[in-house]
Amino acid sequence: MLSDPIADMLTRIRNAGRAKFNSVDIPGSNLKVELAKVLKGEGYIRNYKFVKDNKQGVLRVYLKFGPENQHVIYELERVSKPSRRVYVKSTELKPVLNGTGVAILSTSKGIMTDKEARTRNLGGEVLCRVW
Repeated sequence: MLSDPIADMLTRIRNAGRAKFNSVDIPGSNLKVELAKVLKGEGYIRNYKFVKDNKQGVLRVYLKFGPENQHVIYELERVSKPSRRVYVKSTELKPVLNGTGVAILSTSKGIMTDKEARTRNLGGEVLCRVW
């Protein structure tokens, strides 16, 4: 049993990108699908697909690479952990690396980026930062 499935997902994506894999399979959940949706919307992954099986399902993430075959995601950082949750108000949200990266938040209106949370004036739990 994993104590932090979000950190596991981010680590799998990070490792698969460094190993130049085209896709990576992750044990599925609704939260992970929402995270993949945000990553796709921001252009960090090509696509994702939820594959049903007899258990919890598998989230298949298709990675994106640049023109010189470098991984588009430079770094994935888990912010809020099971041992220490990190919550922010909408007024406390700062751009990640002066706007070149994004923070992904879990808000009362769903999973979204820090930019979208600022425009909607929402705060929440900071799940991770990607750049």
